[in-house]
Amino acid sequence: MTPDTVEFVLNLIGLFAFALSGALLAVRKQYDIIGMAILASMTALGGGLIRDLMIGDVPPSALRNTWWLVIPLIATVITFFFHPQVAKLRRAVQVFDAIGLGVFCAAGATKALLFGLSPLASVLMGVLTGIGGGILRDVLAGSTPAVLARDSKLYAIPTILGSTAVVVADQFGANGILVQFSAAVGITTLRLVALWRGWTAPVPRAAHGQ
Repeated sequence: MTPDTVEFVLNLIGLFAFALSGALLAVRKQYDIIGMAILASMTALGGGLIRDLMIGDVPPSALRNTWWLVIPLIATVITFFFHPQVAKLRRAVQVFDAIGLGVFCAAGATKALLFGLSPLASVLMGVLTGIGGGILRDVLAGSTPAVLARDSKLYAIPTILGSTAVVVADQFGANGILVQFSAAVGITTLRLVALWRGWTAPVPRAAHGQ
């Protein structure tokens, strides 16, 4: 497969996994199918939409690619009819979610660099692309965003490290699909290991007497 095909397939996998997580949360919240579709779409597309609007790439990529709009709807229908079975695949969904996190984060940082953003801004855009959809999902569902929870199992840290790796590589003249793929693999691996080992980010000590 060509690099473009690999990137396209990875994006579809990430979109589908993110959409499943949104649709499953909607089921737990007892939303109807419209609510499910909204949460699934926002989870899958939200990060990229915010990034594109912030960097001036309009209409956003998601609105120019029919598959990107269709995938969340497919995930919604599957979850609507088979949510007990989908819920049992929790670990598989977590794996795909980690893949999506890696792919979108690396792609977001790369796109920001292509649009001429500074290294720091590009790192922030990479992180936002990876975690933005999940934040929108949780806010719309009235939940504390997973990225803010102390038991989030290193959800944001891998995206920060991965985006930084993309930016540093670009500063040394290395870019393209190989850099994106390597960063995505690193982000995905760190996220999965954190889930497996139960790693969390450091938290401040409680004040004396609390």
